Amino acid sequence: MYKILVTDGLDASAFDLLRPFAQADDKNGISAEELLQIAPEYDAIIVRGRTKVTPSVLEAAPNLKVVGRAGVGVDNIDLNAAKAHGVTVVNAPIATTVAVAELAFGLLLAVCREIPRADATMKAGKWIKKELEGVELYGKTLGVIGFGRIGSETGKRAAAFGMKILGYDPLLPAEEIAKRGGEAVSLEELLAQSDFITMHIPLNPQSKGMINAESIAQMKDGVRLVCAARGGVIDEAALLQALQSGKVAAAGLDVFATEPPGLTDLVAHPRVICTPHIGAQTAEAQTRAAEDIASEVLAALQGKDLRWKVA
Repeated sequence: MYKILVTDGLDASAFDLLRPFAQADDKNGISAEELLQIAPEYDAIIVRGRTKVTPSVLEAAPNLKVVGRAGVGVDNIDLNAAKAHGVTVVNAPIATTVAVAELAFGLLLAVCREIPRADATMKAGKWIKKELEGVELYGKTLGVIGFGRIGSETGKRAAAFGMKILGYDPLLPAEEIAKRGGEAVSLEELLAQSDFITMHIPLNPQSKGMINAESIAQMKDGVRLVCAARGGVIDEAALLQALQSGKVAAAGLDVFATEPPGLTDLVAHPRVICTPHIGAQTAEAQTRAAEDIASEVLAALQGKDLRWKVA
């Protein structure tokens, strides 16, 4: 039987899929040091976002054939090192699409109407109705940076609220963006025309710090930003400065450059609504992700065709 290490927890249904074919060991919360010690025993490792699959881990695991990420982003896996060691990397890119899109849209609504502040003040026994004048989504323009699965699903929900949808995605032709419900534009056009901007791109050298002082300067005054993609695509210092000046009216953030970020000035800012990287945290998404990655890792071990090979 294959030996599979699960480091960050998985829905029980995944273990039901794995255990007829493999010894699947649940080591949720394993430390980096312990991972290095036991990695040599395993044919496969399944991680979520916490565990870092570093060159040292790959070097320590001569029997390792596949690393599976129960989710979309693989920035916690060193892809170059995996390739160098002949290790396949797979993920589960569609399992969390709806969950993340719904959270992004929830953040859009929250930054419009200050829902968290309204709730907090009510629970503090206050009635600040006159201070809580928001804005509507209806009739506004939403710029979606990254018009893949999650970005386009967010766009569909925004269109149902009567918004105009602009889409920027360097990997998609204009016809595909139009088919998914967006108007294809350049990044510069999106920044200049959008009342709201939501980001759905991976973190890589090209996207790191994409939203920075220069790009914010190209935006409308009073723009509202949402990011439920990856920490690091926004220059947080530049965003804080823009919030302080009023250039950016509000931001909804589910991801941060350092996680957990602690009580930074950005997190504490009264016009920032923060959630602790919960985009994929629904019962349905976690079950789908677990089952998808379990079946994909088994397929890799068994030499079958793969649906979601990353590297």
